[in-house]
Amino acid sequence: MSDLTGELIDGRYQLLRQVANGGMAAIYEAIDTRLDRKVAVKIMHSHLAQDDAYVSRFIREAKAAAALSHPNIVAVQDQGWNQNGVPAVFLVMELIEGHSLREYLNERGRFEIKDAINYLTPILSALSAAHTLGIVHRDIKPENIMISNEGRVKVADFGLARGELIGSTMTAESSVILGSVSYLSPEQVQRGIADSRSDVYAAGILAYEMLIGDKPFSADSPIQIAYMHVNEEVPRLRSKRREIPQALDDLIARATAKNPDDRPRTAIEFLDELAQIQVDLDPKKNQMSLGLDLPVEPIREKSRTKNRLNSEVIAVKEFEEKVQDEVKEKKTETTRQLKRKEEKKRRASKRVRRNRKVALVLAIALGVGGWWGLVGPGSQVVVPSTVGATYDEAVSVLQPLGLTAAVVESRFDEEIAKGNVIESIPAGGGKVQANGRVDFILSKGPERYTIPKTAGLTVSAAQNVLSKFPLEILAVNETFNDEIPKGFVIQTRPEAGTSVRRDAQVEITVSKGIEQIALASYLGKSGEQALNELTEAGFDVQPTYAYSENVLELAVISQNPAGGIALNKGAKVSIVISKGPRYTFIPSNLKGMTTDDAKKLLRSLGLEPKVIPTGKNKIKKVTSVSPVEKTKVERGSVVTIKVQ
Repeated sequence: MSDLTGELIDGRYQLLRQVANGGMAAIYEAIDTRLDRKVAVKIMHSHLAQDDAYVSRFIREAKAAAALSHPNIVAVQDQGWNQNGVPAVFLVMELIEGHSLREYLNERGRFEIKDAINYLTPILSALSAAHTLGIVHRDIKPENIMISNEGRVKVADFGLARGELIGSTMTAESSVILGSVSYLSPEQVQRGIADSRSDVYAAGILAYEMLIGDKPFSADSPIQIAYMHVNEEVPRLRSKRREIPQALDDLIARATAKNPDDRPRTAIEFLDELAQIQVDLDPKKNQMSLGLDLPVEPIREKSRTKNRLNSEVIAVKEFEEKVQDEVKEKKTETTRQLKRKEEKKRRASKRVRRNRKVALVLAIALGVGGWWGLVGPGSQVVVPSTVGATYDEAVSVLQPLGLTAAVVESRFDEEIAKGNVIESIPAGGGKVQANGRVDFILSKGPERYTIPKTAGLTVSAAQNVLSKFPLEILAVNETFNDEIPKGFVIQTRPEAGTSVRRDAQVEITVSKGIEQIALASYLGKSGEQALNELTEAGFDVQPTYAYSENVLELAVISQNPAGGIALNKGAKVSIVISKGPRYTFIPSNLKGMTTDDAKKLLRSLGLEPKVIPTGKNKIKKVTSVSPVEKTKVERGSVVTIKVQ
């Protein structure tokens, strides 16, 4: 993601400078122009903003932190989408001017016992507030603990949090990837499940690192570290540092137990036990809530890379100037000695003349040494390390040394950002002649290629387009398609427009055209059977009904197209179903039947009965029929019956 410094986000937040850049987002120091105050604006990388899962996680972070109001939790003030200017999903937080706990650990190594407790107390206080609301952080680590310049401890980054207020989060697999493996609880590694006891475990590992100065497990790969969390016990503190109180050792051992049931259930329980240990260690200490205001000493300000490099340059220049002064003094002194000796030359004894020769040799050696250091091969400058710096920063570091810079190569790199230095020639710490040149190899950023559009091309044309990129083209996959003609590309996987690494595998899917299906004949068969089987086969069946003197009622009279050929899937098939013979005869046994029986009989023959009641009998029977019995009539005709 390019640096957005100078942009105005959402018409309100003026980005001043980029202060951090992670795998998911970049954080900027900004000015809230509406309220005229400094804030931190977290902006998701543009390529992730197209992924709904990442955007959802980003918004969850806002909801998680916004649901919490605690002095030891970084406050979220706003969230939105930049509608004007650069498209961006952003989060606005309070600006913490200070350092992370990781920087404190890097500077101090292990902490004093009382200092470790003082740092751990506000962290647990913040987690207690979250656990009270049912929110689990799931990513407690030193990088997410900020200490302001005034000594206030703040817990940040609720991006992996979960709870009733914010809904579920990532899947089991993704939570393991996104969390920091050195602080992951065994249940997170094994099952991707996390609750308040998982935060307790991470806080216990954090306490271990503060007290011992190192993580409990280390290995060459994250997978090995995760394996150790699942299968090995965290070492006891007193096995590494004897002066740690037994009660504190027992508490951290329980907090880092492999079985979640053996740990304190929440940060609240953890904090209560830690507070009691602190009272036991120092009964006179005022035991008011340290979670609200921790008076820790601010970390010593560390200069940025550029300042560090500049200091190296100044040190080198001072060293060179010192050497030059010493050489000048020695040369002056040597010259004076030679003049004095020239004046006394005639009076010198053999011993003195011998000493003069020795002095002359020394003078020559000094002169050669001065030449070597000032203008000869010894006049070399130490090249400062510039790996990871931008080219402009590297040039600004070399200029005070009198060195020039040149870019000799650009290459892809998965870790070094685009435009930054991968390597210098000579490397940092090497030497180059004064006023010489340092060559740089710059990063082109991660090597990515965009899958070109090939839909609608022939197979050979698509392969030719893809072969222009360093991709691995897999065997062609064929499938039926109703829209793309046979032999033409339907799509690729990954899809066109996707950004992939070098040698990524690409599968081409080609159309086999419309699927052909064999059509069977249903003449004389049940019309219902024909409708069901033809529809299931994928045909568009259009039935009609007609009288037939030869085909049984509800059987198929005709079919179009006829059976025995292959048709495209979805083709129309017409069938005519028999309604039986057109004519029938008036039954001869109607007279004497009850009204209901006569009506049923007539309707079964396809005739429509018309009843004319007469008389006063309760149960009426047929007395006459019109047309008369045994008369041939067309189906659907009206038959009048009188009943009394």
